[in-house]
Amino acid sequence: MRRRLLNLLVLLLIAVAAYFAWVYRPVSPEPWSDDDKAVLQSMWIGSLPPLPVDPSNAVANDAEAAIMGNRLFFDTRMSANGEVSCATCHLPDLEFTDGLQKGRGIGVSKRNTRSIVGAAYSPWSYWDGRRDSLWSQALSPLEDANEHGSNRMHVARFVTTEATYREIYEALFGPAPDFSDESRFPAAAAPVADPDLAHAWASMNDVDRKTVNRVYSNIGKAIAAFERTVLPERTRFDAYVDAVLDDDEQEQSALFSKDEILGLQLFIGEARCTECHNGPLLTNHEFHNTAILAIPGDVPDRGRIDGVREVLENEFNCLGEYSDDPVRQCPELTYVRTGPELIGATRTPSLRNLARTSPYMHKGQIETLTEVLEHYNRAPDAMIGHNEATPLGLTRPQLNRLEAFLQTLAAPSAR
Repeated sequence: MRRRLLNLLVLLLIAVAAYFAWVYRPVSPEPWSDDDKAVLQSMWIGSLPPLPVDPSNAVANDAEAAIMGNRLFFDTRMSANGEVSCATCHLPDLEFTDGLQKGRGIGVSKRNTRSIVGAAYSPWSYWDGRRDSLWSQALSPLEDANEHGSNRMHVARFVTTEATYREIYEALFGPAPDFSDESRFPAAAAPVADPDLAHAWASMNDVDRKTVNRVYSNIGKAIAAFERTVLPERTRFDAYVDAVLDDDEQEQSALFSKDEILGLQLFIGEARCTECHNGPLLTNHEFHNTAILAIPGDVPDRGRIDGVREVLENEFNCLGEYSDDPVRQCPELTYVRTGPELIGATRTPSLRNLARTSPYMHKGQIETLTEVLEHYNRAPDAMIGHNEATPLGLTRPQLNRLEAFLQTLAAPSAR
């Protein structure tokens, strides 16, 4: 019996040694095929098209509007406490994120702060896509009780009475309304949850409410004009693709280590990352449920299933009266995808500069890239809805190589 157990132990040790020898065996990158090169070119920043037009925003590409929007983006005076601006959560040095699990303004917001770098290329804003333009998104934090905590009456009055803003506003949008009569235009009013603000808003007549909304939407359009100028920069990955497309093997070897090349080959191959992270921004701008666990104390996030309802109901959407597009051409909104498969789904983020945008996922549930890759390697069951991902079965060395490649997506700070 002892001899048999000893033999079994020896066999087990041999098997374990053989397994680890296989897992950690030296691996060399395969040459790039023509198909591989086509995929790499599609991910290359040189394939980024011109900014999409936004017919709902007449000043989307206006340089003066961008200047005004830039000032508004960093101005704290529109917030309820005079201390919060857009830049409070969107810090240029952190790729316009904040390094926190959830955004913090006057209070704590519901989700992680997404970067605005390249945001003009997406038809949707927020993790759940509850807004369909940069300008409509820019309006939401102003009235969110946990962010700026302000109200549209205050914001509209501030911008149209502050001398510098008023001058630029009128040059862009025409004469600013006179909001001095507080019997018509209360000091604070908005259609929000706060009962006093909501009552003040309901007490106004419809024409006056629309006047305020028009100014308010114009303010969002100026901020959007600035945000459209925040674009991704070239990375070491882009330089490597240059070398691949030029068949410059010496430059390829100088730019990427063997592990980084192997990681890139995994990214476009066995790891199946490009199923969602594709194109020059490394996102398909779509919504997926990948079974990210809720933060303890939070209920599971319903995600896109609620976001699609909200964007359809929003008064500042592409089809609404505050859009500048006279023909209301809104195919994304008109033919928006609905259905139970959207339960728990959130919008695919760009992977560019992801090293500076931790923590990750829609509520900052995951701190490191290593943990993110481990999550997708396991592909656990979803707490709500259905996990679209399936286990990858990658080894630890493969995951390390994949992470090494992801680090090559870093670029200089956007601002």
